[in-house]
Amino acid sequence: MKLYDVYPLFDINIVKGKGCHVWDDKGQEYLDLYGGHAVISIGHAHPHYVEMISNQVAQLGFYSNSVINKLQQELADRLGELSGYDDYQFFLINSGAEANENALKLASFYNGRTRVLVQEKAFHGRTSLAVEATHNPKIIAPINANGHVTYLPMNDLPAWEAELAKGDVCAVMIECIQGVGGIRLVTPEFMQGLRALCDRYNTVLICDEIQCGYGRSGKFFAHQYTGIRPDIITVAKGIGNGFPMGGVIISPKFTPVYSQLGTTFGGNHLACAAAIAVLDVMKQENLVDNAAKVGAYLMEELKKFPQIKEVRGQGLMIGMEFEEPIKDIRRRLLFEQKVFTGVSGTNVIRLLPPLCLSMQQADEFLKRFKQALEA
Repeated sequence: MKLYDVYPLFDINIVKGKGCHVWDDKGQEYLDLYGGHAVISIGHAHPHYVEMISNQVAQLGFYSNSVINKLQQELADRLGELSGYDDYQFFLINSGAEANENALKLASFYNGRTRVLVQEKAFHGRTSLAVEATHNPKIIAPINANGHVTYLPMNDLPAWEAELAKGDVCAVMIECIQGVGGIRLVTPEFMQGLRALCDRYNTVLICDEIQCGYGRSGKFFAHQYTGIRPDIITVAKGIGNGFPMGGVIISPKFTPVYSQLGTTFGGNHLACAAAIAVLDVMKQENLVDNAAKVGAYLMEELKKFPQIKEVRGQGLMIGMEFEEPIKDIRRRLLFEQKVFTGVSGTNVIRLLPPLCLSMQQADEFLKRFKQALEA
């Protein structure tokens, strides 16, 4: 059987990782400034993470959600404490797209409406409604194009108010730092105004923290820079450090109803062990503070490069926009300087390293980046 040809692939076979480095099958070491799409939060093969998963799978990897799984409550307690949302509720699933699907479903159950507002250049997933809420017509199949979603300019509060005032908006879904959209940030004024408007019009405010959350921004959640509390927060990517997992963090204003939501694999024992290990390491090693400190240093240094048009971001979620397409720069970084990075569109390089990136590793990246630019 052939693999379905979905992605253009670099001719590199990564077989090992440790901290902020990975190795290919030829023994070549690479500096990882991308973390596999922001998934690697605490570093590759962290010893505590490996131990927790190994011990759990040797005892019990999975059983049905029809019985008690105390690891789920332990995870919820740890997450509530670290994030500042211990009064919210937690629903565990398997991916970011699934988290957004369930968030939008909850919002529609709550107010009975069907229209959703999202930002231009939004990316919220590739499934059913999540892909319709993604501002990329190339990946929205005809069966998904059901007219539920209106795309609006980021930070243009009057445009959002005009739509909300129509009284038919189910939910507003926001990335406080857009990832695929080019590392673009909302303003606190916009989010505070949007929070007030959602309250006025009984619209559910959802913050998609799948890429920008879980410590990456230098706060636990990126929306915490804006001084608001959403009704629903969606998480995935860094929650399991590579183990497939997602979650929906739900305001007390929502009352759960049996069988309204459900999942087969979500919140399984092995996934919970992985996620608890992640929170253990984040707390013990102060990784949120590290992301803020190292990220601020990286951004300050990157702004000194005259080749870069603009540096944007917060913490270890950084975008570098160039006047020209960055394809050749990225290839030189990867194949000559042995550094993994990401892209947004044609002109933006994205940096999404593990949150344990050190100052020394940041300096090593800056050195290699300079060499790639001067080649």
